Parts: sequence; structure tokens; C-alpha cells
Amino acid sequence: GSARVVAGARPVILDTDICDDIDDTWALALLLQSPELDCKLVTTALANTEAKAKVVAKFLDKAGRADIPVGIGVKQADGAHRHSGWARDYDLASYPGKIHKDGVQALIDTIMNSPSRITLIAIGPVPNVAEALRREPRIAERADFVGMHGSVFVGYGGKDKPDPEYNVKADVAAAQRVFTAPWPMTITPLDTCGLIQLDGENYQRVFKKNSVFTTNLLENYRLWLENGLRERGTLSDEQIRTEVDKRLRNGSSTLFDTVAIYLAVEQSLSEMKALPIRVTDDGFTRVEEGAKMVNCAVKWKDLDAFETWLVDRLTK
Repeated sequence: GSARVVAGARPVILDTDICDDIDDTWALALLLQSPELDCKLVTTALANTEAKAKVVAKFLDKAGRADIPVGIGVKQADGAHRHSGWARDYDLASYPGKIHKDGVQALIDTIMNSPSRITLIAIGPVPNVAEALRREPRIAERADFVGMHGSVFVGYGGKDKPDPEYNVKADVAAAQRVFTAPWPMTITPLDTCGLIQLDGENYQRVFKKNSVFTTNLLENYRLWLENGLRERGTLSDEQIRTEVDKRLRNGSSTLFDTVAIYLAVEQSLSEMKALPIRVTDDGFTRVEEGAKMVNCAVKWKDLDAFETWLVDRLTK
């Protein structure tokens, strides 16, 4: 069943660009299954934030967690996202909990009114967070920031050269504002989060669990895979179905965002290093003397143990 929050749990806000990549949905399921974290708000980032809010609301509703408010972030575009169709027919007005039309204001109010220090977990590009800082700079004095951002020594696919990582590059100005705000920052760059992929026995435990979390997760994963293949426009419906079934049975995509949730819970399996990080105009996160110190998960002490931890949570 749903992990209810324990006494002394850390209050958190999740800011997510869910529906673009499927790892956000895994991260949301992980957050709901982590009793150490007390989620006060989920805000949606990037493009059609209302379509994304429907997916969050439906997921929370089905998981029996409509006690968590949903905030619609800064809208930049209409249209669908890779698996926003999962909630196409979900009526936001039917969500038993609170829907905030101005998600940025909800984020500010949640931080400013929190009786204890709150952790903001950002697992996408950060236009919402940058706008919140612009409207109310004091949030940076009352919150800790944990993010899936950047690439310090290692790039995509474990290559030994950094890349401009998507969550930074998609809105560099926003990332620069967030990375210079005076809050304590912890990030999982590609160095650690780019290595997370479940297969074999680990993945099968999730695939066969059949809980409300894994069922909704896999429905979204299926749709995400399907639309990804459809966008290529080279396969027939039959070929797409066969390919989706195969991938769905065999393993996950890269689950970058799950590591940010992990770092908000504990950090014992990752090697943490305080580094001066500057976000450059071309979207890199460079180690540069005089830049703000950021706590970076630069390596895994035990990657297998992390993947086991992840699966244990998702299937409990």
C-alpha cells in the first residue's frame, strides 16, 4: 500500500517536467513510497503544464494521495507530451485535493508558510523555480535545493567528457538564477544519475509487482514507448506493438530523476563532493573557482545497492 508519512519526515516540494521523459513518473512513484519525505506540493514545469498537471493529479488520485496539492507551472505551449494522453480524459476539477492554477505562487506560499525548513526537489528544467525566486527571493533562505541537473566530469551514457545536460540547457537563464541563489544545493549530475537502468531480476520485480504504483507506472511507460516509436514514423502499428511489448518486458529507460529523490532521503551510497559550479551560457555546469559551492553526487560507492534500494521501495 501507499507509504504514509512518518513522524519527523522532511517536508518536500517536487517540481517536475513529467511527460517528456518517463523517469519523472518513476521518481514520483519513488517519492510516494518514501516515508521519510512528506510531499507538500507537486508543480509541473515546461510547455503544456496543464496537460502535465492532469497526469500528476491522476497518478496521485489513483495512488490514494489526493492529499497532495498540484500546482500548474508556467505554461509555455499547448499540445501533447509523450504520455500526457494517459490522463487526457481526467478532469482536473474532479481531483479530490487542491489544484493551484498558479503553481509558482503555490510553491512560494508553501515554502514561506512552512513551519520547518523545506526541501525543493527539481527534476526538470527550472523556469518555475526561477520565476518563484524572481517574485520572492526569500524562498532561498527558507529552502534547500536538490536537483537532477548538470554533468560535471561525466557525460551522457557514462562518457568521460561532460555534456550540456538537458535540464540545464533547456532553460539556461533559469538554471543560472537557481544555481546562484543563496540556498544550500545538492545535485545528481549525469555522473551518477545517467547510469541508472533497471533490467534482469531487478526490473522483473517491478514488472510483476502489480501494485497501484507499478501498474500506473507501467501504463505510462507503455504509452511513452509507443509514442516514441510512433514519432519516428517508420514502423507499422503491428511492429510498434511488438517492439513496445518487448521493451516493456525487458527493462527500464535511464531513470535519471530517481537519484534526486534518493539524495533527499539519504546519501550514503553516493560519493558527495562540494564543488564550485557555474552554469555557463552554453548550458554546461563547469567547476570554476569562485562559483557557488554545490554538493555533487560525483560517483557511486555502490551502484548495485542503489538499484536494489530503488526496487525495494517501488515494490513495497
